[in-house]
Amino acid sequence: MKQAVIVFQKTPEHGKVKTRLAASIGDEDALRVYQYLLQHTHKVLESLTVDIHVFISGKNRKPSPSPTNYFFYKQQGPDLGARMKQAFAQILALGYEQVLIIGTDCYEISAEILQQAFEVLTHNDLVIGPAKDGGYYLLGMTHPHPQLFTEIPWSTSTVCRETIAIAKAAGLSIGLLPELSDVDTAEDLGVLYQLLKLGKKKHSNPT
Repeated sequence: MKQAVIVFQKTPEHGKVKTRLAASIGDEDALRVYQYLLQHTHKVLESLTVDIHVFISGKNRKPSPSPTNYFFYKQQGPDLGARMKQAFAQILALGYEQVLIIGTDCYEISAEILQQAFEVLTHNDLVIGPAKDGGYYLLGMTHPHPQLFTEIPWSTSTVCRETIAIAKAAGLSIGLLPELSDVDTAEDLGVLYQLLKLGKKKHSNPT
């Protein structure tokens, strides 16, 4: 079966990533968190034997060299919903039978969760990974369903609930994954706070 994972990510730039988190811990530490989550996400993906389609927001800094199963694009659309709708349509049109989309905010995501998502799609139209903040950390489908990306109040606590309601109204079958946490605010950091030594002042040596 031809499978793919779409990754939505931003170019890691100071002051332009994890802005809600930066309001509490500062731009420098927020950038460190984002860079760590970005690396963690792609480390998880290493164990999957599927194609990875990375859609980038910001400066298109394609890593060199990049794995042969990686493909890179610029995100297109006026809002998150439009960009995800376009990405799903583009990748499904390439002949993939199962496509997942994830971001880079979920420290708890694992290869096992992604494999479970593909398994759920073998007997459902959709798979959704609910986030504890009311959004979702993963969405997967076998055919385009553009109605899932319109009239959704993005970045609110009702995103997942409203997406499920739209899917049910369309008669789509849905499989749910375990609820996980996204890292959006200081309260979400958990073990990352100590792991990354956040809040530690960096001093330069006197000259």
